[in-house]
Amino acid sequence: MIMMPERTRVLLFLNGTLLFVFALFVGWQWFIALLGQIVAWPLIPPIEAHIPGDPRAWRMVHMEAITHGLLLMGWGLGGPFIRLSPRQHRVFFWSATITAWLFTVPAWLNALFGTRGLAWGGGPFGGGLANDLIFLSGWPPLVAVHITLALAVIGLWRTVRSLPKG
Repeated sequence: MIMMPERTRVLLFLNGTLLFVFALFVGWQWFIALLGQIVAWPLIPPIEAHIPGDPRAWRMVHMEAITHGLLLMGWGLGGPFIRLSPRQHRVFFWSATITAWLFTVPAWLNALFGTRGLAWGGGPFGGGLANDLIFLSGWPPLVAVHITLALAVIGLWRTVRSLPKG
């Protein structure tokens, strides 16, 4: 068993940073959606703009990006404590990355399309093709998050067992 390779840790941290960039991107969309215009006074006068979506959906995607970005950064920084085989580290990296991006990007699509993506056919929220595609995109991260957490616990437990008692 080895510590998480430095390249893997840096790639996790990079993906976390990119999710922060995405949070900024959707934050501007949320801002415009709330105001109904682009406001950058005194640089430019207000420009009317319409971005669809419920403010709660925009808050959700903004917080998803920030939360998952922080989680990937945390995994990257805590990587030296996660002792796994090289193959398990690869699985951990991809499952963590899939979890972060595929929980975040569909939340953005939910905000744009006015869907929830929580149930096939929309459940109590109304359906449509966008909802059903977003619902299906939720399955890979739903599986991946369990793999990520299981491997994290295994790797951390191995580290705890290797440390001197006292």
